[in-house]
Amino acid sequence: MEYWIWLSRIEGLGPIKIKELLKQYKTPENIWELDKKKLMQTKGIGENIANSILKKEYRENLEQYVKYMKKYNIGIITIEDKDYPKKLLHIYDAPAILYYKGDKKLLHTDIIAMIGCRECSNYGKEVSIKFSYELAKKGITIISGMAKGIDSYSHIGCIKAGGKTIAVLGSGLDIIYPKENCLLYDEILSAKGLILSEYVIGTKPSKLNFPARNRIISGLSNGVIVVEAKGKSGTLNTVDFALEQGKDIFVVPGNITSTNSTGTNELIKQGASCVTGVEDILK
Repeated sequence: MEYWIWLSRIEGLGPIKIKELLKQYKTPENIWELDKKKLMQTKGIGENIANSILKKEYRENLEQYVKYMKKYNIGIITIEDKDYPKKLLHIYDAPAILYYKGDKKLLHTDIIAMIGCRECSNYGKEVSIKFSYELAKKGITIISGMAKGIDSYSHIGCIKAGGKTIAVLGSGLDIIYPKENCLLYDEILSAKGLILSEYVIGTKPSKLNFPARNRIISGLSNGVIVVEAKGKSGTLNTVDFALEQGKDIFVVPGNITSTNSTGTNELIKQGASCVTGVEDILK
């Protein structure tokens, strides 16, 4: 576990480069032993990345990470493991390492993603709770990003139904963002849900982390429901990932006078499935 944690700490070493290193050298232990010359013989590994891999600071205190993770029930799934989710294996830049709290078996269930505006309307709130509640009652796992707005209400509706939900974070599992979702974080775990991140503990949320997080949300899903989206938003970034991954896109139509519906209504005009009830999705 320490070697995998070490790999995930290295700044600039993303999943594609990790997979190239594993392809050539088989195990993280073998990568640990490489010198600069050998590292730079790997596709995509230049001098700067090689220097980062060899940095002493990334190799220190690894046992403290393991102790912390054991204390707070944080597990790790690697791309080499049998229980790594097959749906994620099919995406271009599948995360090499996933940290989790809760029931990892949910990764292998039927999953629908629900996404939308952080600053959602009352309509968006009602719709996301209604859809997630009704889908959960049908045994569907709901996945979202535990952000403000539609994400949060999608998790909440699922929990109200006694269903299972997955939250994918853009930070380490020890850093809850936004802070007001500390209670929701605990509720998801109490409801035997799952909290997931590709980021090592201690990783703070950043603007770059959230688009990367979104590819995991869409990658794990069987389809994506968009409840509300402005003309330019992170929601549409997730839709782009979902389309690249061959996922079904379901869009809830919105008020044409609302800026929160500009993106959703445009997606419908472009050919996304317009849905007004969960039966439209279950079909």
